[in-house]
Amino acid sequence: MTQNLDFKRNTAVGLDLGWVNSLQVNRNAADRRAASLAARRTVKKEYQAAWLVRAIQCIDLTTLSGDDTPGRVERLCRKAMRPLRSDLMAALGLTELTTGAVCVYHEMIKPAAHILQGRLPIAAVSTAFPAGLSSLETKIREIELSVAAGASEIDIVITRQHVLTGNWQALYDEMVAYRQACGDAHVKAILATGDLVTLENVAKASWVCMMAGADFIKTSTGKEGVNATIPVSLVMVRAIREYYERTGFMVGYKPAGGVSTAKAALQYLTVMKEELGNEWLQPHLFRIGASSLLTDIERQLEHYVTGSYSAAHRHAQP
Repeated sequence: MTQNLDFKRNTAVGLDLGWVNSLQVNRNAADRRAASLAARRTVKKEYQAAWLVRAIQCIDLTTLSGDDTPGRVERLCRKAMRPLRSDLMAALGLTELTTGAVCVYHEMIKPAAHILQGRLPIAAVSTAFPAGLSSLETKIREIELSVAAGASEIDIVITRQHVLTGNWQALYDEMVAYRQACGDAHVKAILATGDLVTLENVAKASWVCMMAGADFIKTSTGKEGVNATIPVSLVMVRAIREYYERTGFMVGYKPAGGVSTAKAALQYLTVMKEELGNEWLQPHLFRIGASSLLTDIERQLEHYVTGSYSAAHRHAQP
């Protein structure tokens, strides 16, 4: 994972149950703030182009389908290393550009590593993704195997029942075990926020995972009925901000699931800038989990360069 040389990785700070149990979220206020951010006038022209390039740099280009093949993953990796056509790169004055990482199942780590050759991080989904309903021993072994196969980032799913029953100690212990199994690989904790019912549960799960050493907190697997939303993102990034103020550790954020348009990507960039500041608008602290998003961003950048939109099928699909 690309990071600043002076970046201090999050480590377990201990579970503060008093703090977790005291957390409350004003749903109406969160919705109003989210609506104001989503309705804000977006940046235009060269500024929008620059923001969209930054969005590309923060994409975890993803394929998590039951019919994934080595060939599909190889195409994904080549697109991740060269996300824009050469003519668009030249027109934008860019010499180098990649996505933040590629994200695949464990079985696809080997074909991804064959193409990437260490040039981009490989993120592997783990711990019985997407439901997370296997034994802890099985899930820890899955992490260990993915790290050994070459994954430098592990996207784990938490056990939702720990959140729904308020068993914060169990969630903390689970997350600590995942963090330890990852070793030097960075760990993104997928909260599956669409399954957590309330924003208070989202806030509490965010805090417990960060207290246990998560490098990132992530909204969704992409398989839930409701995935990333602006209100959920607002709650999670504010938890990140306060955690940093209390501990000095900077934790990353990853919205995933349903982020498929350039407009949506700009909204999440706006949330990060407004709530956390420019320092978080970097690939080591912000990722967008997406598969089709890159195609729409490329179309928008082509419009900026040429003044015309091309059909989506004319752009190489990841």
